[in-house]
Amino acid sequence: MPVYKVKVKWGKENFEDVECNTEEPPELFKAQLFALSGVQPDRQKVMLKGAVLKDDDWEEVRIKNGAKFLMMGSADALPSAPLEKPKFVEDMTETQLASALSLPAGLTNLGNTCYMNATVQCLRAVPELRDALKRYQGTTIDTGNPSASITAAMKDLFDAVQKTSQELPPIVLLHFLHQAFPRFAEKSEHGGFQQQDANECWTELMRVLQQQLPAITAGDAGAATGAEAASNLSFMDQYFSGKLSCTMKCVENEEEEPSSTTEPFFQLSCFINQDVKYLHTGLKSRMEENVTKNSPSLGRDAVYSKKSQISRIPAYLTIQFVRFFFKEKSAISAKMLKDVKFPVMLDVFDLCTPELQQRLIPLRTRFKEQEDKLVEKVAEEKEKGTEKSMDVDHVVRTTRKEPFSFEDDAGSNNSGYYELQAVLTHKGRSSSSGHYVAWVRKNKTEWLMFDDENVSPVTEEDILKLSGGGDWHTAYVLLYAPRVLEIEEPE
Repeated sequence: MPVYKVKVKWGKENFEDVECNTEEPPELFKAQLFALSGVQPDRQKVMLKGAVLKDDDWEEVRIKNGAKFLMMGSADALPSAPLEKPKFVEDMTETQLASALSLPAGLTNLGNTCYMNATVQCLRAVPELRDALKRYQGTTIDTGNPSASITAAMKDLFDAVQKTSQELPPIVLLHFLHQAFPRFAEKSEHGGFQQQDANECWTELMRVLQQQLPAITAGDAGAATGAEAASNLSFMDQYFSGKLSCTMKCVENEEEEPSSTTEPFFQLSCFINQDVKYLHTGLKSRMEENVTKNSPSLGRDAVYSKKSQISRIPAYLTIQFVRFFFKEKSAISAKMLKDVKFPVMLDVFDLCTPELQQRLIPLRTRFKEQEDKLVEKVAEEKEKGTEKSMDVDHVVRTTRKEPFSFEDDAGSNNSGYYELQAVLTHKGRSSSSGHYVAWVRKNKTEWLMFDDENVSPVTEEDILKLSGGGDWHTAYVLLYAPRVLEIEEPE
């Protein structure tokens, strides 16, 4: 394969060992330069010994290892005279103010790639994952390891998003995703990429990152214990993976001894039927079910009751609404539009084993004590008749944040309390069609909608409308973050 390592000079910057594959279109090479410099491909002028690199072929340039390219172009668009008279912030309406504020970069839809864009924007909402990718040492040059290339491409993309508020084309990540998982590169009869299932993309990216990102060890924030460091745990195991304690009891033979197993999970499933109106109900129904398997005592398949409880909860909990089912008559993955409410604040205490519940109680007690103190403080302000806000969330105070993980288990959740961090939605009637969008928490009160390259502010009320019941955007995957206990410092 004609792959070369070249140098690129851009102003005062020098980029060493940039991969240049002449079997791929020059657009991919320019996308790598964009990830390094922040210069949009359409503003790049790339030259080698006076010859200008085109977008569609390499005919004008002759490349060898160590070749030195010269790139010209600015990372930011040149300023132009305003078409409208400038408005001062104090003169703007709330809508005008929101549009004037700097928003994060959206991702260009490269042809039915909204499933990948929405997944990436949701995962980027995890600060610990952003930090883990910053520490990652792999590069996209490692062509023999698709997982390493995907991880490096995610690292470069996350880094590029930090440098600009303009839309970014995730060409490199898409290329390696197609290379590692050819089903995502399937073409439609019209020649473009087919729509894919966003949850499948989410699952594959989690597995890739699980292979590539090492566990947090001594010296890192929230360091792991020596035992964890010596194990085969990865960062994703620590922060995204939980454990289920499962008991199987044969219904048809009460004399058969129950069996117990431990099952890891990266997602919990909320199954939907006519009785499920709330997320918690769907989760609990999954914890107690009947399954059919071979019975050693009966020598045949038999019905077993399976009871599951969570024995380890991760800091970041992913929940999938099982909305799609295969419709044999039309041979499509059809969608259940049923309205299933989900909370902004989630408590999974009653889904946990008794042993884990006992470990969760101490911090839960401290949460309750802190909330009681805040309520008392608001009541005192009200009695004094001050003009300060009477809302608990608006009481001005100096606080310190307590760890959200157990000391001996980095990346765990030590309270059972979560708050919604991101929602991946689907609009349409089939997982292989329609449109995917990411809705991500910006801070305690503000949210952002990432509709490919379009990014706009939304409210918490808008988020709660994503519960389903019609053809509007419907929650498909939820990402919950740990609630962090903030202790008020003495004045």
